Amino acid sequence: MGQVVLAIAESINIMGNRSGGAMKKRIPGPIQEMAGEETAAGATYLDLNIGPARKDGTELMPWIVDVMESVTDTPLCLDTTNTEAMTAGFKSIKNPHTAIMNSISAQPERMEKLIPVAAEVGCNVIALLWGPDGMPRDSNERASMSVELLMALNDAGIPNEKILFDPIGTPMTLGSDQIMAGLEFMEMLKDIAPGAGSTVGLSNVSNGVAEHLRKHLDRTYLIMLMKTGLTTAIVNSYDKELMAICNGERQADVDMVYGMMDGNDPDPSTLSGVTLEHYKTYKVLSGQILFSESWLEL
Repeated sequence: MGQVVLAIAESINIMGNRSGGAMKKRIPGPIQEMAGEETAAGATYLDLNIGPARKDGTELMPWIVDVMESVTDTPLCLDTTNTEAMTAGFKSIKNPHTAIMNSISAQPERMEKLIPVAAEVGCNVIALLWGPDGMPRDSNERASMSVELLMALNDAGIPNEKILFDPIGTPMTLGSDQIMAGLEFMEMLKDIAPGAGSTVGLSNVSNGVAEHLRKHLDRTYLIMLMKTGLTTAIVNSYDKELMAICNGERQADVDMVYGMMDGNDPDPSTLSGVTLEHYKTYKVLSGQILFSESWLEL
């Protein structure tokens, strides 16, 4: 077994085909089925994403928490941009100590409203490096934002061990600069917040890319982040190959990508199958080859 990344399963989502309609109509069955499927696939946490839920968030989040806790002991990750809904969810959760708040960003309003809630219930917190002006420009901006969030969380009594920093995965379609800046920040995190964990919304990297190609970007990006010490990832748990990487079962491919990150490229003529896909995908994600949707055919 190689390095393991704890999987936060992402599919129970207000935008999802099965889960979205079930949430809106308050039908527990499909959501509970998915909880079972994601847990069986190896998820350590189940992300419950209700989106902004402006009208009914304070009622929907406690409802979905109750629906989940009646069928599974898998820890929950509550995910919403609605601070009132988040608060309501954590007031109703049975075991907040194992749960994750997704997320507290470096925006004053979110910090003021959610840090006291997280401190009171004792949950884990995703510290999202998104500031008042939006996306940080580079690794240094991520670092200064992380220090600001860390100080505010520590001041409230939340220890580093309860914090997961999210450097923000950006779509490959926007180029590789931000992807590499996120990796650079992750290398700095060990010194900024000793003992803290990390996470990333993995599928962000493949946003806007043809559906059949997305998995390739997600999988190789996961390996690249693992080299920097990634501890958890928000993933599509229905992708068996991705879950195998999370579980430390693809060490040869991991070693190859790590080697490439250190400047040791293998001879591509000796590679085939999934290994060759990782090789080509790394070249694109690292900016060595210009991205186009035919990158696997080159």
